[in-house]
Amino acid sequence: MPLVTIVMRSKNDILYIAETFEKILKQKFTDFEILNFDSGSEDGTWEIIQKYNPDKSWQIRPGDYVPGKVLNNAVNKAKGEIIVFNNSDCIPEDENWLGRLIEPLLSPDADKIYGVFCNQLARPDAFPLVRKDNMRAFGDGSVAATWNHFFSLASSAIFKKILLEHPFREDLQYSEDADWAWQMKKLNYKASYAADAKVEHSHNYSLKELKKRFYNEGIAEGQIYAGKKTFCGFVFSCLAEIGRDIIYLLKTGKILVLPSALVYRITQRLYSWKGRHDYLAGGKAGNE
Repeated sequence: MPLVTIVMRSKNDILYIAETFEKILKQKFTDFEILNFDSGSEDGTWEIIQKYNPDKSWQIRPGDYVPGKVLNNAVNKAKGEIIVFNNSDCIPEDENWLGRLIEPLLSPDADKIYGVFCNQLARPDAFPLVRKDNMRAFGDGSVAATWNHFFSLASSAIFKKILLEHPFREDLQYSEDADWAWQMKKLNYKASYAADAKVEHSHNYSLKELKKRFYNEGIAEGQIYAGKKTFCGFVFSCLAEIGRDIIYLLKTGKILVLPSALVYRITQRLYSWKGRHDYLAGGKAGNE
C-alpha cells in the first residue's frame, strides 16, 4: 500500500481540531504522515497541534497566507505518493474514512482520475439551508453529477505526481481548488466521489461573513471562468434556488425560518454575482 501524507490546514479551529486529530489517529488505514500548516491561530489551536505532535508543523503569519502557495509547499514537503487534504475542521465520521477516500486511487483506472473528494455532512447545529446545500453538493452524489463542474478540496485525495506536474495557482485567495480541478477537467481527467468516506464539515456564517465569503468567491469565479453572468441570469437562478429552499423547508418542517432563509440565499447569490461582475468590469476586486 502507498504511503499517504495528510495535509491539514488550520486557523482558529479550537472547537474542532482535537476531535479531527483523534479521529484521524484511529483510522484503520495507518500508513500515513501528518503535516500541519497553521495560519497564525490565536485561540489555542496551535497549542493543541503541538499536543498531538504531527510529523511536521508550521505556523504561518496570517498576512503571508496564500492558499495555493501553502498547498504547493505542502506537496513538495510530503513523503507520500497520495496527498490527502483534510481541513482541521473536517472531522472524520469513523475509522474507515481514510481507506474509503483513497480507494478510487488504488483502482485499475486510477490514471484517469485527478482527485477524489469525500462526503461532507452538515454539523448538528447547521442552519437549514446550509444542511440543504451540503446534501445537494454531496449526499449520494446524484445532484452534483448533473452540474458542469464540482470538486471540494476540504477533504480529498490526489496523487502527488499529478500535483507536482500541475500545481495550484498562487494568485488566488479563494476557490483555488475549483480552479485546479477545472484545469484538470480540461485535460480530460475526471473526479471521483467517495460517498462512503464521510466527514462532518459545515459553516454557519454571520451576514458579514457571508457577504465577504461569497463576494470573494465571485471574484475568484471571474478569474477562473472569465465569462460574465447577466443580472437577469442571476435573478433567475436565485429564484430557482429559493423555490428549492421553500420546498426543502416545508418537507423538513422548518418553514418558520423562511424570512432568515430568504436573507441568507439572496445575500449569498447577490454577493457572488457582484464579486464576479466587479472583477470582470475592472472595478473593485477586494473584500466587501
